[in-house]
Amino acid sequence: MATILDEQSRTFNEYLIIPGYSSSECIPANVSLKTPLVKFSRGEEPALTMNIPMVSAIMQSVSGDRLAVALAMEGGVSFIFGSQSIASQAAMVQRAKSFKAGFVRSDSNVRPDQTLADIVAITASTGHSTIAVTEDGTPEGKLMGLVTSRDYRVSRMDPNTPVHEFMTPMERLIWAPEGTSLREANDIIWDHKLNALPIVSKEGKLCHIVFRKDYDLHKQNPNELLDEHKRYVVGAGINTRDYAERVPALIEAGADVLCIDSSEGFSEWQKRTIDWIRSEYGDRVKVGAGNVVDADGFRYLADCGADFVKVGIGGGSICITRETKGIGRGQATALIDVCKERDKYFEETGVYVPVCSDGGIVYDHHITLALAMGADFVMLGRYFARFDESPTNKISINGTYYKEYWGEGSARARNWQRYDLGGDRKLSFEEGVDSYVPYAGSLKDNVQLTLSKVRSTMCNCGALTIRELQQKAKLTLVSSVSIVEGGAHDVIQKDNTAVLGTK
Repeated sequence: MATILDEQSRTFNEYLIIPGYSSSECIPANVSLKTPLVKFSRGEEPALTMNIPMVSAIMQSVSGDRLAVALAMEGGVSFIFGSQSIASQAAMVQRAKSFKAGFVRSDSNVRPDQTLADIVAITASTGHSTIAVTEDGTPEGKLMGLVTSRDYRVSRMDPNTPVHEFMTPMERLIWAPEGTSLREANDIIWDHKLNALPIVSKEGKLCHIVFRKDYDLHKQNPNELLDEHKRYVVGAGINTRDYAERVPALIEAGADVLCIDSSEGFSEWQKRTIDWIRSEYGDRVKVGAGNVVDADGFRYLADCGADFVKVGIGGGSICITRETKGIGRGQATALIDVCKERDKYFEETGVYVPVCSDGGIVYDHHITLALAMGADFVMLGRYFARFDESPTNKISINGTYYKEYWGEGSARARNWQRYDLGGDRKLSFEEGVDSYVPYAGSLKDNVQLTLSKVRSTMCNCGALTIRELQQKAKLTLVSSVSIVEGGAHDVIQKDNTAVLGTK
């Protein structure tokens, strides 16, 4: 007969945190939410560290390039969904990577003999208002001038007007020589009240452009997560089928970290994928794996060389894997089991493999519980799907706004690669649903509110770091009655008085 575990499979909502001693230093402003994203050896620093413990799910309805930028601004990482063509996913990664940088390679360029119509077309397709005019129309050509929205008026000019007649020519431009530091470039921008500063080589060729808006964005987002070139850190999802074609394209596009997107990760398919990446790129390319729900699954993926391991099967709000297949485990129990094995693995090998809790987060405090149980960060789908920056439509139903949200195992997504077990290349049955979630506004406002709750709870435990929280937090199981007791009860809430009056 099957091995039967006597322990009940529990969820986050069955636990509460018991507050501990808080010193006067334990105030939210002093809390650091920095956390490792990828594995590292004892005594070393991880190659990638996040400023907040949040990543977005590898889903069509969640992680596009807009959300990748918005989340990186707050200090987290988005994993752009892989259930699309390789070219379109790589383009998303490239757009997110090029959205902000200290020194930007110009990707909107024209020749002097092109026309206003060409300028309008480029602006419409890219959204860029600053276009470099180079001798040959290439990003590295000899700089002849710049065109900005202040140089032309579409309503009063002939579309066939040559660019050289209305551009700001080189002799009237303020520019800086190659080798100028970012600090020096920003000083020039501020001193001369510029929006853009070209960086030009000794031969007169365009090297980069530094934009004022990048400086402003940095000051507005002190937690933003940047790579060594001052570009946003961006992740991307891959599968265990076309990795040999998809991975090179994503790396070329600039992806900083990859993650194998699979409903169940304790498989030879994941090992083959990681082995191929290691054979082609060594440890230079970072790749997470999963999902697993027990110590054996974690140990297998850690031994395969995964840079982080995702935990969770069937706990997502749109996931029906447990209903259709009868596999999975309560998210809290799975996380506790895996994190114990992670710590044991670290003691044995000296290699720390971060754990990502994926699924089961309903309330903000569940994030704190997941971190206390050992997670290094959480992956969220429904949470991010509600925001302006997710790639789905906002619709009104009976006067209330919602956003569309569907699972990768739904008939709408048909992401067979995520659920494939090596058989026919198709989705044989659904493991996800198509749904709506209440519209919640901007990512920035919501993430900051959520993390203010996390920081406050950490202070209640006397913890100023996630590691301290894991060491100091005390968790208690709660009964169904105490769950009711924890909410508003035995009162008539004011929001409901109007309803009472109509009955």
